[in-house]
Amino acid sequence: MGGLIAYGAYLPYFRLNRSEIASALGAGGGRGTRAVASYDEDTTSMAVEAARAALHMLPASAAPRRIYFATAAPAYLDKTNAAAIQAALDLDESVLAVDMAGAVRSGVGALLAAQDASVTTMAVLSDVRTGLPGGADERDGGDAAAAFVFGDVNEAPVLAEVIAHASTTGEFLDRWRLPGGRSSRVWEERFGEHVYGPLAVAAFADGLKQAGLTAERIDHLVLTGVHARAARQFAASCGVRREAMADDLSAAVGNTGTAHPGIMLADVLDRAQPDRFIAVVLLADGASVLILRTKTGLATQRAATPVAMQIAAGNDALRYATFLSWRGLLDREPPRRPDPEPPYAPPSYRREDWKFGFVASRCRQCGTRHLPPERVCVRCRAVDHMARERLADVPATVATFTVDRLAYTPSPPLVAAVIDFDGGGRFRCQVTDVDPAKVAIGDRVQMTFRKIVTAGGIHNYFWKARPLRMVAETA
Repeated sequence: MGGLIAYGAYLPYFRLNRSEIASALGAGGGRGTRAVASYDEDTTSMAVEAARAALHMLPASAAPRRIYFATAAPAYLDKTNAAAIQAALDLDESVLAVDMAGAVRSGVGALLAAQDASVTTMAVLSDVRTGLPGGADERDGGDAAAAFVFGDVNEAPVLAEVIAHASTTGEFLDRWRLPGGRSSRVWEERFGEHVYGPLAVAAFADGLKQAGLTAERIDHLVLTGVHARAARQFAASCGVRREAMADDLSAAVGNTGTAHPGIMLADVLDRAQPDRFIAVVLLADGASVLILRTKTGLATQRAATPVAMQIAAGNDALRYATFLSWRGLLDREPPRRPDPEPPYAPPSYRREDWKFGFVASRCRQCGTRHLPPERVCVRCRAVDHMARERLADVPATVATFTVDRLAYTPSPPLVAAVIDFDGGGRFRCQVTDVDPAKVAIGDRVQMTFRKIVTAGGIHNYFWKARPLRMVAETA
């Protein structure tokens, strides 16, 4: 079994103050905020960002050979969403990329499959949680992604190892959603609490027995699930010390469903010391328990963007009406322009390196960088003397910009900029996660994988720029 050699988390920039819900509907809401995926984000694009964060911890020689993508809200059905993640990471086509989709519990399945694999494997957990307006799921949910890479000790320092895992499974109606449904349905809470109790106790006891530990030896307990009352009941009776209980992040982020065990685990790894025991307990269609022991590699290797700093960098000025429009629950009249065209399969396939991997070319003779990549150099006219250059992680500077209030966008106005990459190359693109009134020439930006538009039932994924100051705040 491989050890954990890298991890990364991604929280979207926007937050919804729960008080906004009560202000609009006259009831509900509550305190704190929830993380909200922007109009141009979905579970696939957030998974790419979390995976990029994890890959930054690894040398190129330790690139994953498999990707397991878990989500309860896939962007596509009958199509592998993990394939877009593989392409956006510019991994070799020999990498196996598969989905584990449909339920919150699939996240733990992806983690276990990754740590059991015989080759370096990445598990990516991502979710967008949406409920009906004024409901508990809308209030308590959240959006996020997390990624974990398991591999051999010879490839990279081991941060932690899974020393035990146990599960119990129960077939009962607790939470469900029919295909095509916008929101989940939940059975009466006392019933779920009654069923989850013994399932959680049995799984936790089995995990502790395998690890040769008692509950008092657990240094960090990551506890989450689809049933908050059952989780609280287990926390009160499991025997783990109160100071070992990890923050469930509900006040600032919300419950991010499939991604939440990963987000909480990443938050613990951001600050845990070596030789500590971490128990991850998920209550969803039963109970799943993973017990990890942190290793010496964690003392020198941590994610560059800690969860706590991403929380602090969030923008909580999002209005409730905007949130509803992003979720498709409030139809907003679009600009009076022609409807956008969907991307077409043949050109998308031919330019996959550019469209998904954001790979440019640099002339070997004169050094000119080309975006998009070209065969013929625009400066010295050399033909087929190009080297591949991935620019997804190269910072850039805004050379000029415009705020377009007429262009088609799901969330007007559209901010378009011409940016100059460090090391050469100029590119025109959209800017996201930005206040249009605060964009300025000279701003530093970094590329992010987003959804340009959905048209004709097809998601048009590509790259946008976002302010580097936000990334710096989370670094």
